[in-house]
Amino acid sequence: MSQALKELREKQAKIVADARARLDEIKDDTPEARRTELETQHDAAMVEYDTLEARADRLEKLIERENKLAPDTRRRPDRDDRSEHDDDDGETIDPKAVFRRAMQFGVENLDPRERRAMAGFKANVTPEMRAQGIGTSAAGGYSVPTEFMAEITKSMADWGPMNDDKVIRVVSTESGAPLPWPTVNDTANTGQDHTENTADSDQDATFGGKQLDAYIASSGVVKVSFELLQDSAFDFDELLNELFGERLGRRVNTKLTTGTGSGQANGIVTASTLGKTAASATALAADEMLDLVHSVNPAYRKSPKCAWQFNDQTFKLLRKLKDGQGNYLWQMGDVKAGAPATLLDHRYHVNQALADVATGTKPIIFGDGQKYIVRRVKAVQMLTLRERYAEALQVGFLAFTRYDGELADTAAIKHMIMA
Repeated sequence: MSQALKELREKQAKIVADARARLDEIKDDTPEARRTELETQHDAAMVEYDTLEARADRLEKLIERENKLAPDTRRRPDRDDRSEHDDDDGETIDPKAVFRRAMQFGVENLDPRERRAMAGFKANVTPEMRAQGIGTSAAGGYSVPTEFMAEITKSMADWGPMNDDKVIRVVSTESGAPLPWPTVNDTANTGQDHTENTADSDQDATFGGKQLDAYIASSGVVKVSFELLQDSAFDFDELLNELFGERLGRRVNTKLTTGTGSGQANGIVTASTLGKTAASATALAADEMLDLVHSVNPAYRKSPKCAWQFNDQTFKLLRKLKDGQGNYLWQMGDVKAGAPATLLDHRYHVNQALADVATGTKPIIFGDGQKYIVRRVKAVQMLTLRERYAEALQVGFLAFTRYDGELADTAAIKHMIMA
């Protein structure tokens, strides 16, 4: 762990200790004005904690990326080690530079080597074997190169956990043809003892099936002036990466969270089953959170992707909850070891697409994200709209992605509903 990262984590630990000390001052006989003041101080401290958490996460990702980019001196610079985008004469073609030229001047204005490089761009995903291939993109519409795609994917994940393959299961395909997905839940069968010379009784598995389609999420058109496109000092591809990642991230995350399943993805909240009904319409209780945990089969709770999801307002309420022994449900984690913060010993993900705590809402889900399948079709695609905005000396850019989501086993994810 770098010194800067260590200092950030230590500062977070102090903030948490101070914030909890303020909550601990609150007693049954604490005046209402003083209670409000202490809770406000606690909430402000946790906002600062979250700000530091975001900085620490960025620093960790930067360190990880620098480590990946560090030169490997063990590799020999012979022909077998050449990049797939090396030209026949051994000259390496920079994918990012080619992509920028394509955005500036159009694919049709690239030279033959650059066109071959554009045709060879592939996203960093593993295609599903049964998928059917499709032809290359036409001029003006193309897949983004691997580096650019990775940045968009990261930006999408920043705007919602349902875009993150560390939270859910992702399957990538080369076509958008309907993808059948078989399901089975055999947790009710326990096997049986065998008696000599006696036939065993039937214990059939219950099979089912889901279908993953390919819905489209679009970034909307981003218009860039010719001046910016022609100014080599302006990193407009980084700007587009941020805009496309944020827009697509918000849209896809929302549909994968609360989509109805009719003409759109079946969101993880929509597909989940009831785990606990809260006694109150506006408040949460520690025992109710524990009940929600134990509404999920222990086999699913062992999954490395078993986690909570709730939005930031609900998270603020949960940070203040204590169990019967006065212990906080939310634990910061081990700063030095880099262990993540937990809630009742399980990881959590803040998902702004979930509802607030209010009458009849479903503000919290818990369970095995491995059982929620997100289908992605190819890479993010981009269209360049030149003629449409030429009169204003602008070029329009439009990115879109094809996706779907379905819960393979409804017993794996449970939700809490407010009274």
